[in-house]
Amino acid sequence: MLESFFKLKEHGTDVRTEVLAGFTTFLTMAYIIFVNPSILAITGMDFSAVFVATCLAAALGTAIMGLVANYPIALAPGMGLNAYFTFSVVKGMGVSWQVALGAVFISGIIFLAVSLFKVREAIVNAIPQSLKFAISAGVGFFLAIIALKNAGVIKGSEATLVTLGDIHAPTTLLAIFGFFLIVALEYRRVHGSIIIGILAVTVLSVLLGLSKFEGVFSAPPSLAPTFMQMDLAGALNVGLLGVVFVFFFVDLFDTTGTLVGVSHRAGLLDKDGKLPRLKKALLADSIAISAGAAMGTSSTTAYIESAAGTAVGGRTGLTSVVVALLFLAALFLSPLAATVPAYATAPALCYVAVLMARGLAEIEWGDLTESAPAVMTALAMPFTFSIADGIAFGFISYVLIKVLAGRFRDLTPAVVIIAALWVVKFAFFH
Repeated sequence: MLESFFKLKEHGTDVRTEVLAGFTTFLTMAYIIFVNPSILAITGMDFSAVFVATCLAAALGTAIMGLVANYPIALAPGMGLNAYFTFSVVKGMGVSWQVALGAVFISGIIFLAVSLFKVREAIVNAIPQSLKFAISAGVGFFLAIIALKNAGVIKGSEATLVTLGDIHAPTTLLAIFGFFLIVALEYRRVHGSIIIGILAVTVLSVLLGLSKFEGVFSAPPSLAPTFMQMDLAGALNVGLLGVVFVFFFVDLFDTTGTLVGVSHRAGLLDKDGKLPRLKKALLADSIAISAGAAMGTSSTTAYIESAAGTAVGGRTGLTSVVVALLFLAALFLSPLAATVPAYATAPALCYVAVLMARGLAEIEWGDLTESAPAVMTALAMPFTFSIADGIAFGFISYVLIKVLAGRFRDLTPAVVIIAALWVVKFAFFH
């Protein structure tokens, strides 16, 4: 049955290989079940309910990806998008987390529409490559500054805005050690390096009496505190259109880039370099976004960590089904998730930032009209503490610099329209 449904032989794989690939992918991305609740809980959301929503959204999206699109790609609430949800929308704009969830839900519906009607390709192709790379790197830097603050490595300062924190504090030293451990394990190609780093810091923290051990297994907590709590009416407010756009925009490029990148590494692209069954893969993502918002978590997206599973031979949706089942099993680990302190997840955020910063290497540095807007984009995100403002600075500077440099032919109508919309937002809704 598995052979006929997933076409294992056609893809040069077998059940054992697919199961191993599923376990490998899950281990590399399981950190999200600890990190996502800790970030969203800052908004006032119930930690345990977000933990359940994280596991369920990941399981649902990944299962659809495997059963419908037959790809070995896993989904879960996205890093960067959860930070934008918490620090830019709820904390930065002062809206409730219920309204923010409503914005996520609407972005999922829009994502579904553009996936069905092939608008996605037009949008993706219209955006300059340099800005795509810069957005990825900028989100990484944004995560890094959050992580360094949570770890105690940096702190606020009236004189210099930011300064060195108390690096003698045991919690700070543990966080620094966790980052070094993750990097070293990753260099040695140890699968699950991020989750090992998080758990190592947590265990040391408990042993040193810095945090309390809450247990490992229990029945899944209630989803009621966040289930169907999204405020759609509030999210349709004109002032939040930019928020919906950013959720949609960032997830669009995250998902597309991950799908193409992982599929390329796995040899799943067709002879023209395109992704077969792309519409089905995007449907999995868009359904997971809206369903995740209904359950109580920020945007769900495809995970680049899926490449770890394809590296050990995962080639079909059976890999994804295994990952989905493991996320369901993780529902019984809520006490362990509650045990993990913020400074234990900080090293994971820093490592993800390192991975995302790779995009800067792809920028065309010899062309100032490309590199300058890209740098503006990447730097604006951490320094304004806003992913949205970083994207806005990038598009506006890209258009103005190209115009002043006389490079009109480099501009597409889509880029000019997006830049104009950001100008309008800053002028009237900021």
